[in-house]
Amino acid sequence: QLQLVESGGGLVQPAGSPILPCASSGIIFSTYGMVWYCQAPGLTREFVAGITSNGVINYADSVKGRFTISRNNTKNTVYLQMNGLEPEDTAVYYCNARRSNNWMDVFDSWGQGTQVTVSS
Repeated sequence: QLQLVESGGGLVQPAGSPILPCASSGIIFSTYGMVWYCQAPGLTREFVAGITSNGVINYADSVKGRFTISRNNTKNTVYLQMNGLEPEDTAVYYCNARRSNNWMDVFDSWGQGTQVTVSS
């Protein structure tokens, strides 16, 4: 059973650069594409970034040039390096694994997420 544990969030000043790790278990991590989603208050969860098992990367337009997704298959962990944070980035950030070649097709189980609040 897929288990996901996100961390690294907190209160961050505008233009801050936190990195969010997400540790996974229950899957053969190296064979799955991994994704990051975020959910702001009152909004639906939306795609942020994804990385396939062989390193192909995709970003939402809103984060291109600011966020970087990476993975460490030996640690079963996917990372989201966030740069140039803006108040609009305030959200709970979640990771998940892709079930197919569709970035939006992810497992039904989610971790608890990690809250990122951008404020001075």
